[in-house]
Amino acid sequence: MKHRGSKLVVLVLLWAIIAVAGFGSAIWQLWNMLMPGLFGLPVIGFWQAVGLMALSWLLFGGWRGAGGFRGRRHRGRRHLLTDEERAHLQASMARDCRGAAEKEGRA
Repeated sequence: MKHRGSKLVVLVLLWAIIAVAGFGSAIWQLWNMLMPGLFGLPVIGFWQAVGLMALSWLLFGGWRGAGGFRGRRHRGRRHLLTDEERAHLQASMARDCRGAAEKEGRA
């Protein structure tokens, strides 16, 4: 069993190295192709691109992805509502959406 765990650790580390190298290279190349021409910024090296990737990961939320964990949390609680509460929630959301559309002149 212990041998299987060490294989898993090696596999995860290998995938992490490949991911960092791949995403770092993509950021490095995109930056060097776009930023100097568009904004007059200097070209960067690979490790600066990896640092930029890590900084953006820290600032913009890490592993959450597009929807984040928030959507899953609320989706999981909807089944706890009674039928009356669910109807009230749907009516208030529809009313709020219509009100926003009317304010923008789309209705």
